Amino acid sequence: MTTETEDIKAIEQVVATVERTQRARDVEGFLALFHPDALWTTGHGKVLIGFDAIAEFTRSVLPDAPQDGEVTYEVVHLQFLRPDVAAVKVKQVYHHAEGPQEGSPLYVMTKQEDGRWLLTANQNTTVYAE
Repeated sequence: MTTETEDIKAIEQVVATVERTQRARDVEGFLALFHPDALWTTGHGKVLIGFDAIAEFTRSVLPDAPQDGEVTYEVVHLQFLRPDVAAVKVKQVYHHAEGPQEGSPLYVMTKQEDGRWLLTANQNTTVYAE
């Protein structure tokens, strides 16, 4: 049985892997983070239901995504809804030459029987300056 501290570290590692795979344009590494029945809403509002839809979208956009800077992801809030379900608020920053662009994803992750945490219900939101 893992401790809450170990689960927090494992969840933070998932977020770090999101960052690493986005930077590397590693489609398969990114897709390995998703639950088979996952729901993903992109920063532009496109709703993707199920692994196949997420995989199709990711394979079509990630390899050719513009890369004129780096992206960083930081866990800013983590709340366990149950011992095996966590809501994770992330600060996402694309560091472009024109200046940073921020996103504010919410990842709901579920712990699997083998101990892995997977992205299950996710909403990526672009942050607009007021």
